[in-house]
Amino acid sequence: MIKRIHWHWTAGAPGINPHESDSYNFVLQWPHGEVVACVPVERQIPPLINGAYAAHTLNANSNAIGISMDCMALAQERPFDKGKYPVTEEQLNALVKLTAQLNKKYNLPVTRETNLSHAEVQQTLKIKQRNKWDITWLPGMDKPGKAIEVGDHIRAMVKALM
Repeated sequence: MIKRIHWHWTAGAPGINPHESDSYNFVLQWPHGEVVACVPVERQIPPLINGAYAAHTLNANSNAIGISMDCMALAQERPFDKGKYPVTEEQLNALVKLTAQLNKKYNLPVTRETNLSHAEVQQTLKIKQRNKWDITWLPGMDKPGKAIEVGDHIRAMVKALM
């Protein structure tokens, strides 16, 4: 049973490489946000089989869909540099649309616990991560913001669409 959707960015350049396609259930291509289905969602339902599921979030992949925007290659959090391939408005809109579709399909409410970015996982779910800052920056921001605030912005977009 699917319980959560985790949002990511690949920290990669355009073009989905084998590691990215093995790590996420869906990848949204740069710059227009075309949806590419990767690891089938049903593989996130336990028992997880090594090498068969999308290992998108450390110790938090069971019952969780991983959606990643293919972007942010060479980006730096501090000092901030969005890199050559930053998140685009089109990718953000595709993320919101796909999240809304998956929420409807799996009957998920839009909450901080069910729709969240990788950067929110440690704080919200209390599952230690490795200093992930995806997604703390979106188009129109001067620098990265607080993970929960950025997540709340994306969740508000999802709610408005639903």
